[in-house]
Amino acid sequence: MNRDDEFLRSLLMEFEAAEDWLIVQSWGLEADVEQRKRQYHILLLCDAGLMTQVAKSAFRLTSSGHDYLQAIRNEGVWAETKKIVADTGGNATLEILKALAIGFLKKQISDRTGFDI
Repeated sequence: MNRDDEFLRSLLMEFEAAEDWLIVQSWGLEADVEQRKRQYHILLLCDAGLMTQVAKSAFRLTSSGHDYLQAIRNEGVWAETKKIVADTGGNATLEILKALAIGFLKKQISDRTGFDI
């Protein structure tokens, strides 16, 4: 299964919008394709340090996960991030996506305030 960066973004937004900080994910081999995709991407978010497992089937966003989400929340920043990746061959690690998005966010703040970040 390939990593889907749009799906990761939508999961992060979904988890942040939830009323509870605890994200419960049921596991099972009988899960359908969409459920397995969700499970796999939760594990990828954990691998990247954006989520952490707090119990067998429970997870939470990390501070780094919230920071990444702050950077990619803005549609313009997300579009610019994806455009740069596409313009340079279409491949980027999650770490590079995060660095680009944070860079674009810093630039927006700097352009609007005159402060170099």
